[in-house]
This record gives sequence, structure tokens and C-alpha cells, in this order.
Amino acid sequence: MARIYKILARAEWDAARAAGRFDGSAVDARDGFIHFSTAGQAAETLRLHFAGQTGLVLLQIDVEALGGAIKWEPSRGGQLFPHLYGALDCAAVEAVIEIADAEPRLGALAP
Repeated sequence: MARIYKILARAEWDAARAAGRFDGSAVDARDGFIHFSTAGQAAETLRLHFAGQTGLVLLQIDVEALGGAIKWEPSRGGQLFPHLYGALDCAAVEAVIEIADAEPRLGALAP
């Protein structure tokens, strides 16, 4: 089972949960898709794009739950990153992990 991850503010996740869907953060809206990372990419994504921020959560999603909606596209250094063109159904989220709890083990996430 392949998993992908999304880092976002707790307040964004709370609003998404209330709505039943996550339409993306401001960066996602600007780029036209929801950015995700693989297990091996999540720690670097956190370091590059969320340094110094607090109140963050890490969403864990089973790729298969998205029914093939993920597109793998080159980004940072030519690596393929998972992108979702559309809303994320909150029911597809397997786990929500506080970043403060996840940071020490981000590099060891299950693929």
C-alpha cells in the first residue's frame, strides 16, 4: 500500500474536516493542484516550505483510496511528486499526525 503525505496548518485541516473536503492551501490554489510528498520527500518538504511554522499536521493518505486521481509530476530536482487536481475527500485520510510528533520520524515514514 503506497502512502502520500500532506503538510498543512491544523486550522486548514479543521476547516477541511468540517467541510468534508480539502480544496488546498494558498500555494495549492496558486499552482492549480494539491501538493503531496512521498515518505522520502516529506522531511525535505517540511524543511523547505514550513520552517519555523507551528500548528502543523501531517496527513497520511493511501494512494489507492484516491482512485488513480494522483498525477506524478517532476518538481524539486526532477523528482516525481504526487499532485491532485481537485479536492481531497477527507475520508481518504488515514491518519492525522501532529508535526511536533512526526518531525523526528519523518525520514522513516512507511512508503
